[in-house]
Amino acid sequence: MLDIILFQPEIPPNTGNIIRLCANTGARLHLVKPLGFILEDKQLLRAGLDYHEFTSMTVHENWTDCAKQLQGHRLFAVSTKGKQRYDLNAYASGDAFLFGSESRGLTAEILESFPEQRRIRVPMVSGSRSLNLSNTVAVVVYEAWRQMSFGKGT
Repeated sequence: MLDIILFQPEIPPNTGNIIRLCANTGARLHLVKPLGFILEDKQLLRAGLDYHEFTSMTVHENWTDCAKQLQGHRLFAVSTKGKQRYDLNAYASGDAFLFGSESRGLTAEILESFPEQRRIRVPMVSGSRSLNLSNTVAVVVYEAWRQMSFGKGT
């Protein structure tokens, strides 16, 4: 099982899409406050459809609390500033992926706390700024899950 961490997410439909993704891949979702919406937001609920009940989701007061709970997991920071391409790592069950907010990404302090080989990025054409958060999460989760044979037999 994988853990997906959204650091201060801002856009409800993105988080709703990620809730649905987690339900369909067996990933656990962690949201780090402050959130840019309430969990009862109509757009969040609509994007997540009826998958909310099938997703393991934890809301953390801050990054420190989240990191403590995931102690012992291998953590990867996903950022446009990452040095390592996401598909060049070998992933395993228990790995956790941290994604920054839609408008600010991850803070320099958090990003720099990760070893360089665990600061990963999804490639884009030159001059591009960023991909949509929910799309990026899907790309990374499906690569990690593929490497784990999609849960062996799914």
